[in-house]
Amino acid sequence: MTLYKIPESVLVVIHTPQREVLLLERADHPGFWQSVTGSRDSLGEDLAHTAAREVFEETGIAGNPGDFCDWGLANVYDIYPAWRARYAPGVTRNTEHVFSLCVPQGTAVALSPREHTAFQWLPWREAADRCYSPSNAEAILMLPQFMA
Repeated sequence: MTLYKIPESVLVVIHTPQREVLLLERADHPGFWQSVTGSRDSLGEDLAHTAAREVFEETGIAGNPGDFCDWGLANVYDIYPAWRARYAPGVTRNTEHVFSLCVPQGTAVALSPREHTAFQWLPWREAADRCYSPSNAEAILMLPQFMA
C-alpha cells in the first residue's frame, strides 16, 4: 500500500518580537529558502497540531498548538512537478494554511538534516526577498498585520 501526502498543508512563519524571521534551506534544493511547511498526517489532524508538529520536526522548537496564530488564510497553488509523485495520481494542487509562531530572540534551532541544511534569522523584508516560494514571501510581508 502506497501512502500519499495529503494535499493540505501549513506554512508557519516563525518570528521574533523584533520581526526577525527564521528561514530554512532545503536539503533537496540548495538555495531554496523557506519557512516551515508540512502536510497533515491524517485528514482528521487539526491544523494547529500540524503546525506544532512540523515546527518541532524541522527546527526542534517546541510549541503547543495554542501558541500558534492561525491567520485564517489559505493559499491554493499548483504542486511543483518535481514533488507531484508524493501525492496520489492526478493530484496537482495543494491548499496551504498560514500560521505564525512568535519566539524569543536567540531561540535555538536544531535542524532536521534530511530536510534542511542551514538556517538564518533575517529582518522580515529581507526574509521575504530570500524566499523561493511566492506564497511564502507574501505571508512574510503580511507579518506586521498579524503581530499582536
